[in-house]
Amino acid sequence: MLMILRKAKISDVDNMAALINLYAAKGKMLYRSIPSLYQKIRDYSVVEKEGVIIGVGGLHILWNDLAEICSLAVEPRYIKNGLGSALVHRLCREGRRLKIAKVFALTYQPGFFEKCGFMRIDKESLPQKVWMECVNCPKFPNCDETALIKKVI
Repeated sequence: MLMILRKAKISDVDNMAALINLYAAKGKMLYRSIPSLYQKIRDYSVVEKEGVIIGVGGLHILWNDLAEICSLAVEPRYIKNGLGSALVHRLCREGRRLKIAKVFALTYQPGFFEKCGFMRIDKESLPQKVWMECVNCPKFPNCDETALIKKVI
């Protein structure tokens, strides 16, 4: 039952999309198209078990000091096994390596991110550049997600 946490590859995209969009269909995160995942493949890390992607998460860089953890999803059978936390810690380390001071998340699972060391903030305190993707969200402008942030350097 060896699990590998690694950067995503092009061959992972179909499985990544299926996992992310499983949660998007339930209104728990934003839908990601196959083309958008190809275009941003370098943003993503995955957890692989026996050749199957069972976890995914992205680090989307927004500015010189700010990045967002996005599309964090774990296959439902593997929730509560530490995979989500492992992905978050990996993405934060990646941000630190890139000298990005802060990583934030917009989520319906604030308790999970708080356990990972994030602190709740007002969404309005995030800079305007954060909202570029939000205008395409069906919930815009009435976002009901919680914003959290973590200093990584």
